[in-house]
Amino acid sequence: MPVEIIDAEKFVEMSARAKYCAVKRLKSLVKLKLRTPGKLYTLKVESGKAEETIKKLKCEIKEV
Repeated sequence: MPVEIIDAEKFVEMSARAKYCAVKRLKSLVKLKLRTPGKLYTLKVESGKAEETIKKLKCEIKEV
């Protein structure tokens, strides 16, 4: 089961050990899915804040 993260800064820190981050764009939200060796972590952010968060990630980014 995926684990939902609420804090964007914690999500960015976890991206250092992730394989990739999948970006799924919905109508008003953007869902970021971080695949680590052990688990899948998700973060829901508003469209405006999503671009800032995506630029900070330290892993491969895949658009879904």
